[in-house]
Amino acid sequence: MTTRRQAATSPTPTPRRVQGVYYTLMLGNTLAASFIWGINTLFLLDAGLSNLEAFAANAFFSAGMFLFEIPTGVVADTLGRRASYLLGTLTLAVTTVMYWLLWVWQSPFWAWAIVSVLLGLGFTFFSGAVDAWLVDALRATEYRGSLETVFGRALIVSSIAMLAGSVLGGVVAQLTDLGVPFLIRGGVLLIMFVVAALLMRDLGFTPERGAGPIAATRTVFRASVKYGLGNAPVRWLMLATPFTAGVGIYVFYALQPYLLELWGDEGAYSIAGLAAAILAGGGVVGGLVAPYVRRLFRKRTSAILLAIGSSAAVLVALAFTEDFWLAIALITLWGIASSVDDPVHRSYLNDMIPSKQRATVLSFDSLLGSGGGAVFQPFLGRSADLGGYGGSMLWSGILTAIAVPFVLLSRAQQAPADSAVEVTSSGSAPGDEPATDAATPPA
Repeated sequence: MTTRRQAATSPTPTPRRVQGVYYTLMLGNTLAASFIWGINTLFLLDAGLSNLEAFAANAFFSAGMFLFEIPTGVVADTLGRRASYLLGTLTLAVTTVMYWLLWVWQSPFWAWAIVSVLLGLGFTFFSGAVDAWLVDALRATEYRGSLETVFGRALIVSSIAMLAGSVLGGVVAQLTDLGVPFLIRGGVLLIMFVVAALLMRDLGFTPERGAGPIAATRTVFRASVKYGLGNAPVRWLMLATPFTAGVGIYVFYALQPYLLELWGDEGAYSIAGLAAAILAGGGVVGGLVAPYVRRLFRKRTSAILLAIGSSAAVLVALAFTEDFWLAIALITLWGIASSVDDPVHRSYLNDMIPSKQRATVLSFDSLLGSGGGAVFQPFLGRSADLGGYGGSMLWSGILTAIAVPFVLLSRAQQAPADSAVEVTSSGSAPGDEPATDAATPPA
């Protein structure tokens, strides 16, 4: 009786409600994370780490995401996407406080490396699972709009949260110390745990329970290979990710000390937070214009190529900039270009993945981005030690440009998802077959 009464009084799932929950999760996640984005590099340098060690710590974070993407994908596919999200909030809250303790104790680098790996573990519970939850829930509630629109709005929401969080984090750090934003982040994550527990329900997806953890991991890994690397258009798109996402992680954090260097005051933490705030503003603009940019081209890959090419060109220009305000303008352009790429890339990828393997393949895409971050950050951090931040921006632009041939190879496969605009109730794009195991034949 209790179950029936609860079912009768609970709100009926609709596309609007699903999107509302998704935007709420994106808002809370980004707000929590962004409190430290504007000052993270300064926080590590203040703890006594060199540029190489600071970016190596970030690389260990990326390595943690790389190591745990597949095992935590098992959680999303066996316990459910909601369970994965809840575990992620708790893990990140605990490890964020541990990061603060390392700063208080002025801990050695090896301790930072270990906790950074654990932070990466926390984020892997989110990657893939939240987007997979959204797409499956939209299809279960017969959403008929475009995924670019939903992802674009989510980008706007998260960018506004990032703008607020990064600015507040910088101001709080300047008024108190560099550690307080980390404590605020931990508190917001605990609030998001409660919010998700109340609002988030798995729709359009039934977890496959029963298999042991080793067997489940093996199954998830095979699915990653079959529907990811084994599927030609998906494979080439994902192989571009290490060069875009991996380099993007470095650039985001390197802009903090780079702007302080151009400004001429290493203690102006609010200026450091300005970099994250500018990128947040660029994210709002990018999220607004991404659906319109997509409509300018017949293929999604055209919009992706434009965004990647623009990003690479801006980073090269930034390498030769010595004026603070010109750097601000270039950072804004880089933020907009990167943000235009994000919703189109995610929509293109989602439309090529069967429902049951969605979280797995999205996690695998994130895994490749983390792998790129783990490889490139120490190299780029060392180049900043040797030749300054400008030199590292030049290398960042060159590495970003390497992604272009991979996107061209994905385009050459002529996948129906490259030209798709709307999602039908069956979960496929117009002209596509229903999303089953044979929806996109492996090459």
